[in-house]
Amino acid sequence: MTIDSSKVSAATTPFALIDEYSAIENEKEILFSMHTVFRVDDIKQAVSNSRLWEVQLTLTGDSDPQLATLTERIKGELFGSTGWYRLGELMIRVGHFNQAEELYNELLKNSSSDSDKADIYHQLGRVKWQQGQYEKEITFYEKSLEIKRKTLPEDHSSLASTYNNIGGAYANMSNYSKALEFYEKALKIDEKSLPPNHPSLATSYNNIGAVYTNMGNYSKALEFYEKAHKILEKSMPPNHPNLATSYNNICSVYDNLGNYSKALEYWVWVSV
Repeated sequence: MTIDSSKVSAATTPFALIDEYSAIENEKEILFSMHTVFRVDDIKQAVSNSRLWEVQLTLTGDSDPQLATLTERIKGELFGSTGWYRLGELMIRVGHFNQAEELYNELLKNSSSDSDKADIYHQLGRVKWQQGQYEKEITFYEKSLEIKRKTLPEDHSSLASTYNNIGGAYANMSNYSKALEFYEKALKIDEKSLPPNHPSLATSYNNIGAVYTNMGNYSKALEFYEKAHKILEKSMPPNHPNLATSYNNICSVYDNLGNYSKALEYWVWVSV
């Protein structure tokens, strides 16, 4: 572990040596604050034990430009009209699904706006997805879709998001023909309503690529994964997890096609 005092300090990233308080004698122990973020510099197999791996970490500070870019991107992804809606979104992101469900159900009770109800049903669908309850997930998305189709034009981007999620539920139930049907509805809207390098368009391409992968049609999967990847390279910071997932998707397809040299090429990007 490396702490570069020229880049971080106890004032911006609090840490303290607590060797003298450790229960284990001669152990070098450092206490870090809860918001501490490390950069992974290297991962290598331990020399003394082949079953263990050593991870080289560098402590980052608030002034780290890559961390700042990624943080701003994540903040922008926490959408919602009020703090309560953003809190629900954050709960989903950190895995507190039961608490998110309680919050959204309470918001639903107190909502009189059809627009708000549509958004809440959509978020409840996402909670059910995370809980693995796919039929209930579809039910909530269909309630959201019913409201949206009464108030929004047929090519509105919000409809595409719901179509994508319904497609995802069918994919999780291995109903790939239904999944493809809804993914293609979402793509049709996205291609009309979004700029060519919008991340949501990449999501649609990725979703269709995943269905073709599961159906064993690897050449079609590669076609859509590569479309998604070109967008993500232009619209995401280089350390965004979605970009790593994209490299991994393409790597997996080349592996399934038996093109191991190309698979290795993309795997190198994933592991950097």
